[in-house]
Amino acid sequence: MRDSTSVNRDFYDVLWSETHLERPDRFNTWPLISEYLPLATVRLEIGPGLRPRLPISGTHFVDISPPVIEKLAASGGIAQLAEITELPFGDGTFELVSAFDVVEHAENDRRIFGEVGRVLKEGGFFIFSVPLHAELWTKFDEFVGHVRRYDPADLLALLAAHGLVLERSAAYGMQPSNPRLLDFGLWWLKNRRRQAMWWYNRVLLPLGMLFQKRLKFVDGLIDAPGVDEIVLVCRKLTGRSDPDKTDKGF
Repeated sequence: MRDSTSVNRDFYDVLWSETHLERPDRFNTWPLISEYLPLATVRLEIGPGLRPRLPISGTHFVDISPPVIEKLAASGGIAQLAEITELPFGDGTFELVSAFDVVEHAENDRRIFGEVGRVLKEGGFFIFSVPLHAELWTKFDEFVGHVRRYDPADLLALLAAHGLVLERSAAYGMQPSNPRLLDFGLWWLKNRRRQAMWWYNRVLLPLGMLFQKRLKFVDGLIDAPGVDEIVLVCRKLTGRSDPDKTDKGF
Protein backbone atom coordinates (compact mmCIF):
# COMPACT_ATOMS: atom_id res chain seq x y z
CA MET A 1 0.00 0.00 0.00
CA ARG A 2 1.32 3.46 -0.91
CA ASP A 3 1.94 5.90 1.93
CA SER A 4 -0.16 9.04 2.31
CA THR A 5 2.71 11.34 1.29
CA SER A 6 3.02 9.67 -2.12
CA VAL A 7 -0.74 9.74 -2.66
CA ASN A 8 -0.92 13.42 -1.74
CA ARG A 9 2.11 14.38 -3.83
CA ASP A 10 0.72 12.69 -6.96
CA PHE A 11 -2.67 14.34 -6.61
CA TYR A 12 -1.51 17.83 -5.67
CA ASP A 13 1.40 18.09 -8.10
CA VAL A 14 -1.13 17.78 -10.91
CA LEU A 15 -3.57 20.13 -9.22
CA TRP A 16 -1.06 22.91 -8.56
CA SER A 17 0.58 22.58 -11.97
CA GLU A 18 -2.70 23.70 -13.53
CA THR A 19 -3.63 26.34 -10.95
CA HIS A 20 -2.65 29.96 -10.35
CA LEU A 21 -1.52 31.49 -7.06
CA GLU A 22 -4.30 33.21 -5.09
CA ARG A 23 -3.77 36.27 -2.90
CA PRO A 24 -4.19 35.55 0.84
CA ASP A 25 -6.38 38.61 1.37
CA ARG A 26 -9.08 37.09 -0.85
CA PHE A 27 -9.94 34.40 1.72
CA ASN A 28 -12.25 34.74 4.71
CA THR A 29 -9.30 33.80 6.93
CA TRP A 30 -7.61 37.15 6.22
CA PRO A 31 -9.31 39.18 9.01
CA LEU A 32 -8.14 36.53 11.48
CA ILE A 33 -4.60 36.40 10.10
CA SER A 34 -4.38 40.19 10.08
CA GLU A 35 -4.95 40.28 13.84
CA TYR A 36 -1.84 38.20 14.47
CA LEU A 37 0.58 39.67 11.93
CA PRO A 38 1.75 42.49 14.25
CA LEU A 39 2.71 39.77 16.76
CA ALA A 40 4.43 37.55 14.20
CA THR A 41 7.27 38.98 12.15
CA VAL A 42 8.75 35.47 11.87
CA ARG A 43 6.09 33.14 10.55
CA LEU A 44 5.60 29.80 8.81
CA GLU A 45 2.82 28.30 6.70
CA ILE A 46 2.80 24.54 6.22
CA GLY A 47 1.38 22.96 3.06
CA PRO A 48 -0.27 26.08 1.61
CA GLY A 49 -0.51 24.83 -1.95
CA LEU A 50 -1.34 27.83 -4.10
CA ARG A 51 -3.92 29.02 -1.58
CA PRO A 52 -1.66 30.61 1.09
CA ARG A 53 -3.38 32.33 4.00
CA LEU A 54 -0.33 34.17 5.33
CA PRO A 55 1.25 37.09 3.44
CA ILE A 56 3.54 35.67 0.77
CA SER A 57 6.40 38.14 1.01
CA GLY A 58 8.67 37.40 3.96
CA THR A 59 6.80 34.28 5.09
CA HIS A 60 8.47 30.87 5.32
CA PHE A 61 6.61 28.10 3.48
CA VAL A 62 7.07 24.35 3.33
CA ASP A 63 5.22 22.07 0.92
CA ILE A 64 5.76 18.68 -0.72
CA SER A 65 4.87 19.95 -4.19
CA PRO A 66 7.60 21.47 -6.44
CA PRO A 67 5.12 23.59 -8.46
CA VAL A 68 4.02 25.25 -5.22
CA ILE A 69 7.57 26.02 -4.07
CA GLU A 70 8.47 27.49 -7.45
CA LYS A 71 5.45 29.82 -7.60
CA LEU A 72 5.66 30.95 -3.96
CA ALA A 73 9.39 31.68 -4.25
CA ALA A 74 8.80 33.66 -7.45
CA SER A 75 6.30 35.82 -5.53
CA GLY A 76 8.62 36.63 -2.63
CA GLY A 77 8.01 33.72 -0.29
CA ILE A 78 10.81 31.88 1.51
CA ALA A 79 9.76 28.47 0.25
CA GLN A 80 11.32 25.02 0.43
CA LEU A 81 10.36 21.39 -0.06
CA ALA A 82 9.71 19.64 3.25
CA GLU A 83 7.15 17.50 5.05
CA ILE A 84 5.05 18.58 8.00
CA THR A 85 6.53 15.76 10.09
CA GLU A 86 10.13 16.91 9.45
CA LEU A 87 10.23 20.70 9.63
CA PRO A 88 13.69 22.02 8.65
CA PHE A 89 13.88 24.72 11.32
CA GLY A 90 15.41 25.16 14.74
CA ASP A 91 13.53 25.03 18.03
CA GLY A 92 11.51 28.12 18.91
CA THR A 93 11.95 29.81 15.52
CA PHE A 94 8.45 31.12 14.78
CA GLU A 95 5.90 33.37 16.43
CA LEU A 96 3.11 32.10 14.19
CA VAL A 97 2.60 28.79 12.38
CA SER A 98 -0.41 28.01 10.20
CA ALA A 99 -1.62 24.85 8.45
CA PHE A 100 -4.94 24.97 6.63
CA ASP A 101 -6.35 21.67 5.30
CA VAL A 102 -3.06 19.86 5.97
CA VAL A 103 -3.01 17.98 9.30
CA GLU A 104 -5.65 15.46 8.21
CA HIS A 105 -3.41 14.35 5.31
CA ALA A 106 -0.59 12.92 7.46
CA GLU A 107 -0.65 9.52 9.13
CA ASN A 108 1.42 10.43 12.20
CA ASP A 109 -0.46 13.40 13.62
CA ARG A 110 1.31 13.21 17.00
CA ARG A 111 4.54 13.92 15.19
CA ILE A 112 2.92 16.87 13.42
CA PHE A 113 1.93 18.52 16.68
CA GLY A 114 5.31 17.67 18.17
CA GLU A 115 7.07 19.42 15.29
CA VAL A 116 4.79 22.45 15.40
CA GLY A 117 5.30 22.75 19.14
CA ARG A 118 9.05 22.45 18.67
CA VAL A 119 9.42 25.25 16.09
CA LEU A 120 7.00 27.61 17.87
CA LYS A 121 8.31 30.14 20.36
CA GLU A 122 6.77 30.08 23.81
CA GLY A 123 3.57 32.10 23.63
CA GLY A 124 3.49 31.69 19.84
CA PHE A 125 0.34 30.88 17.91
CA PHE A 126 -0.71 27.87 15.84
CA ILE A 127 -3.68 28.49 13.53
CA PHE A 128 -4.96 25.44 11.65
CA SER A 129 -8.03 23.71 10.29
CA VAL A 130 -9.18 20.08 10.31
CA PRO A 131 -12.32 18.17 9.30
CA LEU A 132 -14.46 16.77 12.10
CA HIS A 133 -16.45 13.61 12.83
CA ALA A 134 -15.63 10.20 11.38
CA GLU A 135 -19.32 9.67 10.59
CA LEU A 136 -19.14 12.53 8.07
CA TRP A 137 -16.44 10.74 6.03
CA THR A 138 -17.16 10.76 2.28
CA LYS A 139 -15.53 9.59 -0.94
CA PHE A 140 -14.19 13.13 -1.25
CA ASP A 141 -12.07 12.68 1.89
CA GLU A 142 -10.47 9.58 0.44
CA PHE A 143 -9.96 11.08 -3.01
CA VAL A 144 -8.14 14.19 -1.81
CA GLY A 145 -5.84 12.20 0.50
CA HIS A 146 -7.38 12.60 3.94
CA VAL A 147 -6.28 10.06 6.52
CA ARG A 148 -8.82 10.92 9.22
CA ARG A 149 -11.52 13.18 10.54
CA TYR A 150 -11.19 14.31 14.15
CA ASP A 151 -13.40 13.77 17.14
CA PRO A 152 -13.42 17.13 19.00
CA ALA A 153 -12.50 15.55 22.33
CA ASP A 154 -9.58 13.66 20.78
CA LEU A 155 -8.38 16.85 19.11
CA LEU A 156 -8.39 18.76 22.41
CA ALA A 157 -6.44 15.95 24.08
CA LEU A 158 -3.89 15.99 21.27
CA LEU A 159 -3.37 19.73 21.67
CA ALA A 160 -3.00 19.48 25.44
CA ALA A 161 -0.46 16.66 25.11
CA HIS A 162 1.78 18.98 23.08
CA GLY A 163 1.55 22.11 25.19
CA LEU A 164 -0.98 23.89 22.98
CA VAL A 165 -4.01 25.56 24.49
CA LEU A 166 -7.09 26.31 22.39
CA GLU A 167 -8.04 29.99 22.57
CA ARG A 168 -10.89 30.20 20.04
CA SER A 169 -12.44 28.41 17.08
CA ALA A 170 -14.98 28.74 14.27
CA ALA A 171 -16.84 26.58 11.75
CA TYR A 172 -14.97 26.48 8.47
CA GLY A 173 -14.93 24.88 5.02
CA MET A 174 -17.27 24.51 2.06
CA GLN A 175 -17.38 20.78 1.21
CA PRO A 176 -20.65 19.97 -0.61
CA SER A 177 -23.05 17.88 1.48
CA ASN A 178 -25.24 16.63 -1.37
CA PRO A 179 -23.99 13.07 -2.15
CA ARG A 180 -25.08 13.21 -5.80
CA LEU A 181 -23.27 16.49 -6.35
CA LEU A 182 -20.22 15.04 -4.64
CA ASP A 183 -20.26 11.92 -6.81
CA PHE A 184 -20.66 14.08 -9.92
CA GLY A 185 -17.67 16.23 -8.97
CA LEU A 186 -15.52 13.21 -8.17
CA TRP A 187 -16.34 11.58 -11.52
CA TRP A 188 -15.14 14.69 -13.33
CA LEU A 189 -11.97 14.88 -11.24
CA LYS A 190 -11.16 11.23 -11.93
CA ASN A 191 -12.12 11.08 -15.60
CA ARG A 192 -11.92 14.65 -16.91
CA ARG A 193 -9.43 16.25 -14.56
CA ARG A 194 -8.22 19.01 -16.88
CA GLN A 195 -11.76 20.15 -17.69
CA ALA A 196 -12.83 19.83 -14.06
CA MET A 197 -9.92 21.97 -12.86
CA TRP A 198 -10.65 24.59 -15.54
CA TRP A 199 -14.20 24.96 -14.23
CA TYR A 200 -13.07 24.88 -10.62
CA ASN A 201 -10.37 27.54 -11.01
CA ARG A 202 -12.27 29.89 -13.30
CA VAL A 203 -15.86 29.50 -12.11
CA LEU A 204 -16.45 27.58 -8.88
CA LEU A 205 -13.55 28.94 -6.82
CA PRO A 206 -14.21 32.62 -7.71
CA LEU A 207 -17.90 32.14 -6.89
CA GLY A 208 -17.06 30.40 -3.63
CA MET A 209 -14.70 33.19 -2.62
CA LEU A 210 -17.27 35.81 -3.57
CA PHE A 211 -19.87 34.29 -1.25
CA GLN A 212 -17.57 33.34 1.63
CA LYS A 213 -19.13 33.84 5.04
CA ARG A 214 -17.24 35.73 7.71
CA LEU A 215 -15.75 33.35 10.27
CA LYS A 216 -17.61 33.57 13.59
CA PHE A 217 -15.22 32.78 16.43
CA VAL A 218 -16.11 31.76 19.95
CA ASP A 219 -13.83 31.34 22.94
CA GLY A 220 -12.66 27.75 23.26
CA LEU A 221 -14.32 25.03 21.22
CA ILE A 222 -17.44 25.72 19.17
CA ASP A 223 -20.57 23.61 19.55
CA ALA A 224 -19.33 20.99 17.10
CA PRO A 225 -22.14 18.46 16.36
CA GLY A 226 -22.75 18.40 12.62
CA VAL A 227 -19.88 20.78 11.86
CA ASP A 228 -17.88 19.51 8.87
CA GLU A 229 -14.65 21.45 9.46
CA ILE A 230 -13.19 23.77 12.07
CA VAL A 231 -10.46 26.39 12.29
CA LEU A 232 -8.63 26.71 15.62
CA VAL A 233 -6.39 29.35 17.17
CA CYS A 234 -3.98 27.86 19.72
CA ARG A 235 -1.17 29.28 21.82
CA LYS A 236 1.97 27.44 22.92
CA LEU A 237 2.20 27.35 26.69
CA THR A 238 5.27 28.72 28.38
CA GLY A 239 7.61 26.17 29.88
CA ARG A 240 7.11 23.77 26.93
CA SER A 241 10.32 24.34 25.00
CA ASP A 242 11.04 20.59 24.82
CA PRO A 243 8.15 18.76 23.13
CA ASP A 244 7.40 15.11 23.80
CA LYS A 245 10.43 13.29 22.35
CA THR A 246 8.37 10.21 21.63
CA ASP A 247 6.80 12.16 18.75
CA LYS A 248 10.23 12.38 17.10
CA GLY A 249 10.87 8.68 17.42
CA PHE A 250 13.36 9.00 20.32
